[in-house]
Amino acid sequence: MKVVAIPEVVEYLESLIPILHEKGYFGFRETAKKYVDELYNDIENTLPDRLSKPAPEYFDKYGTGMEYASFKKNKRTTWYVFFEIYEISGEIIYLVRYIANNHTVLQYL
Repeated sequence: MKVVAIPEVVEYLESLIPILHEKGYFGFRETAKKYVDELYNDIENTLPDRLSKPAPEYFDKYGTGMEYASFKKNKRTTWYVFFEIYEISGEIIYLVRYIANNHTVLQYL
């Protein structure tokens, strides 16, 4: 099994680092980078083992037939990872197409 994120997801996560620091969620840029790196590593290493649900129609703009899984990072923030599953040459691929947190998408779930 392999977990792969589309470039837009990778770019979003990279752009999140300065935002988290500048808005004061993390006092140091390095701490914000560590948070994002740990989130990505968690997704990459545990997504196939997580319980998932079918994504609501609202998220079809990012891909159809997707599922989503949640990643609770602290008391206030849960990340939702939206993905499709493919089989290519006998290997199962989890393609991450969108990521958001409870502060922005919970009303659609």
